[in-house]
Amino acid sequence: MKKWITAFILLFSIGLTGCQKNVTEESPIASAEMPEPKKIYSYTFEREPGNVALIDPNTSEVIHTIAPYEQGYELDKETYKKDIEKLAKTLARGTRENPGYDRRMNLDRLDEQGNVIKGSPLILLDEKELVERIMAASAVGGKVVLPITVTETGYDQADIPHLNEVTIASYTTYFKADPNRNKNIELSAKSINNTIVGSGDHFSFNTVVGPRDEVSGYQPAPEIISGELVMGIGGGVCQTSSTLFNALDQVSLKILERHHHSREIGYVPKGRDATVSYGGLDFRFQNTTDAPILIKAIYGNGALTIELRTAKKYKDRFTPFDLK
Repeated sequence: MKKWITAFILLFSIGLTGCQKNVTEESPIASAEMPEPKKIYSYTFEREPGNVALIDPNTSEVIHTIAPYEQGYELDKETYKKDIEKLAKTLARGTRENPGYDRRMNLDRLDEQGNVIKGSPLILLDEKELVERIMAASAVGGKVVLPITVTETGYDQADIPHLNEVTIASYTTYFKADPNRNKNIELSAKSINNTIVGSGDHFSFNTVVGPRDEVSGYQPAPEIISGELVMGIGGGVCQTSSTLFNALDQVSLKILERHHHSREIGYVPKGRDATVSYGGLDFRFQNTTDAPILIKAIYGNGALTIELRTAKKYKDRFTPFDLK
């Protein structure tokens, strides 16, 4: 009896299986009601990089965190690298709202007694090196210390008493009787007077002179904007920067930035000017010699004279040449 029941169950199971197979394969109703499965596309990452933390070397704090996986490092490395380059540029140069790490050198000066008034060093964030470090770290994650270099002024304290010994270059411009304009020339000349430019140092007129505003004593006077003479606070300061340029251009120093006025001016020959505007156009140069120089600005009697001086022992290190 048990054998008969077992055989019946087995036979029933086989028959049921056969029915199910026929419905699945042959029934037009079944095939119509069951849509074709959708194809699913996926991308398999080799790895999921960890975050990259950017570290300020001065404070050892994390100042920014990068998530390479979320920012497309594995999908498109070229686009990712361009984004990193933009980040490096912003960190170095800053924005209108937030300053970057880069700082122009504010040079040391001498006071009336010959004592040194300390400035501040040149600070630069190496953008290219930072990009390379971040790209290398993006594969696995980790910490990247910002590659910041600090360059101090390049002169020997022992040379200070001797920097007035010889004049290696000099240039004079003249101005008419205009109390406001002349006051601006006087203030800017006073700002650059007794500035020490050591070997390798960078000089920025805007950094040394600072803002030309009423708080600093500057007066409204005619200035050239877009080819037109208009009244502006600090008009006349460009005569100081242009006189300085013509003195510097007599010796072997490297001009880094110089701009022309949008119209001719009368106090220097055509093409021999150096226009400036605080927060905009600047006049910059670098002392590419291995000797320090001292800038002297002499104002008075309708004239401004800029002299470059140094110690006797350094005189032959400056190569003079004729004005262009």
